[in-house]
Amino acid sequence: MSYLFTSESVSEGHPDKIADAISDAVLDLVMAHENPSLRCACETLVTTNRVIVAGEYKGVLHEQDIDSAVRKVIKNVGYEQSGFDWSTVEITNLLHGQSADIALGTDNFGAGDQGLMFGYACNETDNHMPSAIYWAHRIVEELARLRKNGTMLSLGPDAKSQVTFEYDDNGIPKRIAKVVCSTQHEEAIEINSLRRAVTEVIRAILPIKYVDDNTEFFINPTGRFVIGGPDGDTGLTGRKIIVDTYGGYSPHGGGAFSGKDPTKVDRSAAYLTRWIAKNIVASGKADWATVQISYAIGLSQPMSFYVETDHKPQSRELTKWIQDNVDLTPKGIIDRFQMFRPIYSRTTNYGHFGKKDLPWEKIDLF
Repeated sequence: MSYLFTSESVSEGHPDKIADAISDAVLDLVMAHENPSLRCACETLVTTNRVIVAGEYKGVLHEQDIDSAVRKVIKNVGYEQSGFDWSTVEITNLLHGQSADIALGTDNFGAGDQGLMFGYACNETDNHMPSAIYWAHRIVEELARLRKNGTMLSLGPDAKSQVTFEYDDNGIPKRIAKVVCSTQHEEAIEINSLRRAVTEVIRAILPIKYVDDNTEFFINPTGRFVIGGPDGDTGLTGRKIIVDTYGGYSPHGGGAFSGKDPTKVDRSAAYLTRWIAKNIVASGKADWATVQISYAIGLSQPMSFYVETDHKPQSRELTKWIQDNVDLTPKGIIDRFQMFRPIYSRTTNYGHFGKKDLPWEKIDLF
């Protein structure tokens, strides 16, 4: 029996994504020194004309560098609005040195916290991501591209998308049933003109094989979206964990990513499990794979590890083979992906997975 599945994405101008981007920019300031003794856990709050950064770090951070990094993020996204402007926003820096108690767990490369992490991959798309989240990302990414290159100057930075796929009896994506997109816009634009223009953009990027006469498009359903971004809604680091991962298509351990250095396993181990899952699927061993791992703070060896695929007997064999052949310790993950580098701002928007230039997307396990 067929069924519907929905995922959402948000643009780089969404308030939560502004917060994520600032946290990752601060992390990259720390990681720029490329030293394994560096640590960072940066949280950000954004609201009308205000940015607050807080958290802890070990390394070198200068007040002026933080101020510049925050303003650069906001400027690059495109916020020059009366309620949120890169040049005039008030920035409060509450970052401080890392807790000595937390350092006990991470200085020897034990896990930075307890927790469980999941990775997932499937053969629905070329980059082994689920269909709904893949195309939800592409919609808001394309709107941002057209806004920035001047093709659609009437759009604002804040946007959200939602894509609903219909799957057939065998769990194969059959068609796109519904698309929802809300985008910030200039006050002067007529709403029906906006809806037509955005619908045309979306239709142009979605695969023809998935769009039919019954596909429904809901563009700016409320009819007005002028006030947006942090002026319209408060943003916080780590509130878009499902957008960042698999769109709800697989389990999630609950940990957020942005602003955290790689000793924080809720980030680095989530990258590892994605790498393992993707390599299983890409090698043809399974149509889909879910990988779970868990840790205890201060300890290097995982508390648990398992692989599940559509071939259950093989799943147990894969679990053992990976445990025997892959270093699953935090240091092993860090070394494999060379994670003490300023690579994290590249991950912030449009998903942490499925991007070819990220080390955990390489197909090199088997």
